[in-house]
Amino acid sequence: MAQPAPGGLAGLLSNQIMSHPFICPNCGHRSSELDRNLGFTRQPKGCAKCGFAFLFELLDDYYPAPDAAFFVCDREGRVIGCGKNSFALTGLEEEAVIGRPVAQALGLEFSNGDDPVGTVLEWGVRALGKPVRVSGDRDLPATARADMFPAYDDEGGLLLVLTPDK
Repeated sequence: MAQPAPGGLAGLLSNQIMSHPFICPNCGHRSSELDRNLGFTRQPKGCAKCGFAFLFELLDDYYPAPDAAFFVCDREGRVIGCGKNSFALTGLEEEAVIGRPVAQALGLEFSNGDDPVGTVLEWGVRALGKPVRVSGDRDLPATARADMFPAYDDEGGLLLVLTPDK
């Protein structure tokens, strides 16, 4: 016969409820939540630190570098928001990239002509540590590593995190 979990019914329930890691695309703040929605509504949770309108759900906890730049794209791969360190890496103001395809707007060149942005959007899978050149509005392109996370909600899209090479 199965033994009850420590702590009785509460212990059993706590073992069944798992929190999900989230990250704010604006400030990079990580949090852990039990649900992706706010209460019983379909409204997404916002960032408790900076007040940004929504968070990205991650499958595993993710620790971006302090100088990583954040970009949010819609389901078509167009930039809908620029977060922490985006200007520092690219030299581009948010107004200059909103609505444009992310690869074109940031001047992204992936090795071997690959298109990991398209793969993430089409298949809903993560792509981590992809080497990329970022032209942006700089005289000399920067080299970086791209981490891309699909949005797991009805809206689709992706979070692009670019970490400059040292």
